[in-house]
Amino acid sequence: MSDNTSHSPSGQAPDPLSDDLIQALIDDRLSPVDADAVWQALARVPGLAQAIRAQQADRLALQSLHADVLDEPPPAVLQAPLERAVRRQQRWYDTSRWVGMAAAVLLTFGAGWWSRGLQLPGSGPDLALLDRAPGRQFAVQASMAHAVFAPEIKHPVEVDASQQQHLVQWLSKRLGRPLKVPDLQAQGYALVGGRLLPGDTGVRAQFMYQDAQAHRLTLYLGALTPTPAPAGPTSSTAPQSTMVASPLAGFSFNQEGPVPSFYWVEGDFGYALQADLPRQALLDLALAVYKQL
Repeated sequence: MSDNTSHSPSGQAPDPLSDDLIQALIDDRLSPVDADAVWQALARVPGLAQAIRAQQADRLALQSLHADVLDEPPPAVLQAPLERAVRRQQRWYDTSRWVGMAAAVLLTFGAGWWSRGLQLPGSGPDLALLDRAPGRQFAVQASMAHAVFAPEIKHPVEVDASQQQHLVQWLSKRLGRPLKVPDLQAQGYALVGGRLLPGDTGVRAQFMYQDAQAHRLTLYLGALTPTPAPAGPTSSTAPQSTMVASPLAGFSFNQEGPVPSFYWVEGDFGYALQADLPRQALLDLALAVYKQL
């Protein structure tokens, strides 16, 4: 085995048929010497060797399928939103750092006042802004994902609607909870399919729909880092994000990304529905989705 192969504490080489080495072989991450050692071990297990060759073939087929888009530059329409997203992320970081320092000062010098139920002037809106920042960031990420994949002709989804059961099982397993695909046929939208996406606090799922005119909307969902609820009623001071009447507290409209979205949070799980639609039309669709979830 090569020098970069880990060894057990006893100094012996690891099992060439371990899960880690087999996965590295499938992903083409082993040196020629290490790969040859694994293949020699696999020669004693013909069924397993055949299965691994099939997985390697699937991997190469997927790479070939997307080869025509791998080297394409990002669409020009996304450049400005991406730059805005970077600036917003920096502002959120700066705000979080400032609030952290302010909290330390309050804990050190203001415990007596807080124990009497008093609140320092101006602290409420700042804390409300911080509480809703993860949700707004989640909505912006959902909007960006929509802008990237909704225009796609050949590859809008990873798994299409004809394999809906497999799609739901796969994404449920990856997100760690049972998922449900809302039926929007009554609203004029048919399921196109879905895909798996990365997120800043874990993986995300995206379901895509389109109407008879091929106008598309996407449902984006995934786990969020839990944030403490405000102590009392607050009003959002965030620009371009407003609360609306809804059966669900925290149901919000956001238009900071390339397309507007409605987003909401249940426990530690976030949902965002986005499309290039008027606000009321998008709200009607978001409510239809929420009622089915």
